[in-house]
Amino acid sequence: MNRPFRTAFGVALTAALLTSVAAAPAQAHAGGRPPAVVDLPDGFQPEGVATAGRYAYFGSRATGEIYRADLVTGRGTTISAPTGTPSLGLKIDPHGRLFVAGGTAGDARVLDTRTGEVLARYQFATAPTFVNDVVLTRDAAYFTDSNRPVLYRLPLGRGGALPPADGFTTIPLTGAYQQVGSGVNINGIVATPDGRALIVVQSNTGTLFRVDPATGATTVVAVPGYTFTNGDGLLLLGRTLYVVQNSLNQIAVATLNRAGTAGTVTGTITDPGFDVPTTVAKALGRLYLPNGRFTTPPTPTTPYTAVAVRAH
Repeated sequence: MNRPFRTAFGVALTAALLTSVAAAPAQAHAGGRPPAVVDLPDGFQPEGVATAGRYAYFGSRATGEIYRADLVTGRGTTISAPTGTPSLGLKIDPHGRLFVAGGTAGDARVLDTRTGEVLARYQFATAPTFVNDVVLTRDAAYFTDSNRPVLYRLPLGRGGALPPADGFTTIPLTGAYQQVGSGVNINGIVATPDGRALIVVQSNTGTLFRVDPATGATTVVAVPGYTFTNGDGLLLLGRTLYVVQNSLNQIAVATLNRAGTAGTVTGTITDPGFDVPTTVAKALGRLYLPNGRFTTPPTPTTPYTAVAVRAH
């Protein structure tokens, strides 16, 4: 690109909700502190999380529902009814719009968080496809596809205007990145600290790649002595990169240089409440991670939670 771009930050939202369901009970907590564990609906099968102010939004990989939780009280409600397709990676923009990666549906949806209304839908690909995660920059939304060596780009116009249904582009990945087998390849995505490029994690190899968003050219992010095995959701705060390693039940914490070409792992975060966490977002000074519970057979009554941990 000819100019740098920066990630878009969520703003506090007040929401008039479209669909109400019985609110999940808050976990007991003392002294008015927000609960460390947030109950999600039974059978929900969470995957993505995005935050805005005191609220977190969770997507169901089973039904596509979007659940909104008050992180102060732990209570919540469904704002978007089942779609029959997954809701995986999520991001909220300053206009109160939720960008949703559609998994095996090969699509993306943009929802109004105040009403749950679907504002736009984009069909990127058909099977085999797994549109897994999304990052927002100043002028575009970028989506990963875990089954294909590509990114999908939704350009955002003046004031964040959404493109028409066919107004996206597919960016083939070239250079160092190589697709490996038929399993989950590219997963989480963030912008680099300087905002000039993107970083993705390849789950099945544990490798981080820096991607030129204009050309799709990739290079390996040099992180000596560490492999991000089972890397899932990514979160960048300043120059600190958090990499959720789902089945390892931990978050790797790395410090990157500004260009995102190299980094050093400074530690890991674990918690007894982790049960295959998938993605991560920050709110109220803490990190929130939904437990995917991939090793637990899902049923309509299987309990699901999100866990809060301190950001290192």
